[in-house]
This record gives sequence, structure tokens and C-alpha cells, in this order.
Amino acid sequence: MEAYLVDWLNLFFRWFHVIAGVAWIGASFYFVWLDLSLREPPQWKKEKGIKGDLWAIHGGGIYEVAKYELEPEAMPKKLHWFKWEAYTTWLTGFALLCVMYYWGADQYLIDPSKMELTQLQAIGISLGFLVGGFVFYEALIKSPLQKFPKVFGALLFAGLTFAAYALGEIFSDRAAYLHVGALIGSIMAGNVFFGIMPAQRELVRAIEAGEKPDARPAQFAKLRSTHNNYFTLPLLFIMISNHYPMTYGHEHAWLILALISFNAAFVRHYFNLKHQGNHKPWILVVGLVFLFAIIGFMLPKPVNTDAAVVSDAAIVTISEQRCASCHAAKPTQPGFTSAPAGIALESIDELNANKPRILQAVKTNYMPLANMTKMTDDERAQMIRWAQSLSN
Repeated sequence: MEAYLVDWLNLFFRWFHVIAGVAWIGASFYFVWLDLSLREPPQWKKEKGIKGDLWAIHGGGIYEVAKYELEPEAMPKKLHWFKWEAYTTWLTGFALLCVMYYWGADQYLIDPSKMELTQLQAIGISLGFLVGGFVFYEALIKSPLQKFPKVFGALLFAGLTFAAYALGEIFSDRAAYLHVGALIGSIMAGNVFFGIMPAQRELVRAIEAGEKPDARPAQFAKLRSTHNNYFTLPLLFIMISNHYPMTYGHEHAWLILALISFNAAFVRHYFNLKHQGNHKPWILVVGLVFLFAIIGFMLPKPVNTDAAVVSDAAIVTISEQRCASCHAAKPTQPGFTSAPAGIALESIDELNANKPRILQAVKTNYMPLANMTKMTDDERAQMIRWAQSLSN
């Protein structure tokens, strides 16, 4: 019953997290596009304090949008605040982290082959990385380095790359990637909660008090918003990488994450420039070439086909000992109510039917999950040779 309820909690928070994330990233993309697409308004609008305007058509209607330099002539009775999209995304994401990786730490978070940890130790390290990473970002953005974007970006990239490497040495491969995503998401939500919202509240307070608003907090909030914009594509990649063990299961997984994230942010820069009317297609070309280079770097190493042939009986035995506790019609592994992805590996026919998946999962060290069934290197090599020979 507990495993069944955990599955529902996992499904609920994952679904809620995706819905909130779509709303948050959609709003972020829209407002960055809007800011960068604003054009100089006519004189009569300038006299009203309007910094830029934009005309658009969508859903059968024409819209006129204007942005004030700071304060309008009169505050509206109702002012919409964009904040709960970010807060809800972070809250549901953290809830999902707790349900899947903290509650199920033995299955999803801890990899005994890397580091022997208790559940509490693993959770403590996880929280320490999230808090420490956020503090590192806040120290950077509040330092004079925020005035030097290239230096700031290089240090931030180096810090996140180090986090990816360190986490990969401690946690299971999938958990390591997930934690880098959780760290980036925490930084983004922190930008909203600790930076953008206080600046906006101060702006509204000054206007309502009849004071001249200070432009500096608003400019700082805009900087944080821009950082969030560049974080989005790397974060989305981490979210979907969960389904592709060739990424987080690679022997240089931390480097793969760093390279793909850098390339994603680089491509995002193209669109930000394009919104300003600065069209530079070479950025997309370089990004595509770089992606192909990453794909080439990740190509699986060839398997020695001259090695001894592995019998079906040997593979069934290995599967019974290392795989079928989860991948069975009735799993015996605690925490599983059904075979993951509906894949049972109890007979040679089932193994043959899933040989491409087996090859990918075993070759990338994705399976067994966190190697909790203690598959040996020799057993892994046998399964790879068996699956490779059948795939040729």
C-alpha cells in the first residue's frame, strides 16, 4: 500500500510541477521577449513616462503594450504580480525531490558503489549542496563581479560544473543530474523571491507614497530576470535527460551536462539578440556544429565481438539475480508495485524482446538502478556482449 501511495504522490507532484513550470517559463520567455522587442514610442507616449511600446496580434485580437520607465501617471486599481508561477514550481519540485529521492533514497539517491551513505547522510548532503549553491550564486551576484558579465558568467558556469562533478562522485548518476537541476531551479526561484519581488514591492511603495522611485533596484531585478532566462534551456534539458541514460550514465556525465548546458544557453542568446532586431544566424550554426561534436564525443565504445559467446541460460541467471526483482510481473523489490515501464525480464523471450533497451541501460550503467542489486563488472560485460551480438 505504501508503494502505491508513493506512486500517486510522485505522479501528482510531477504533474503539478510540469504545469507550474510551463506557466513560469512561458511568462519568463514572454516578458524577456517583450522587453527586448519594445521600440521607441511616439513623443506623446514619452511625455506620459512610457519607455517603449509594442503592437501585437494574437487569438483574433490586436494588443497595444507599453512599458513605463518607472512610474505611470496613476496607479491602476488592480496590478497583476507574476510570482506564484515561480513559487509553485519550486515548491512542487522540492516536494517531488522529497517523495522520490529522499523517501526512496536507497533506490534513487544512494549509489553504494560510489559512496556508502545512510539515508540521513545522503539527504543532508543533498540539502547542503542546494543551500551552498544558492549562497554561492547570491555572493556572486551581490559582488562587484555582476558588473562584468563575462567574468560573472565564467565563474557561475565553473561553479555549476564543479557541482555536477562532485554530485556525480557522491550520488547515483540520475540523482546527480537531478540535483544540478534542483540547484538551478532554486537559484531561479530565489531570484524571484529574494530579488525581483522586493524590488517590485519597493517600486510600488515609492509610487504610492508619492516618492521618486529609485531605478537601481529595478535594474538589479532585471539582471536577475535575465539570468533566469538563460537558465531555462539547461534546466529543461536536465528535466528530460531523466529519460536518456546515455547522458547521465556516460563515464564523463558531468562534462556532458556542462557542454550541453553551455550550448543551450548559447542558443538562447541568439533568440535574445533576435528579439532586439539583431539577427545573427551564425550563432545557431555554431550551436548545431557544437551539438554534433557532443554527439560524436558521446558515441559508445565498440564492443569486443571476439570475446566468448554468452549463453541464453547465463543471461537469464544474471537477470534473475540482478534485474527481475524489479522487472517482474510481481516485483519483490520494496517500493515497486509493477515492473518499471511495464518491462518484465523474467524469461529469455522477454529479454530478447527488450535487447536494445537492455544494451542501452546496462552499457550506460543506468541499470540496475543505483546498482542496488550489486551487478558485477563481469556480469555487466556479459550482458553487453550478449545484447550487442543479438543487435548486430
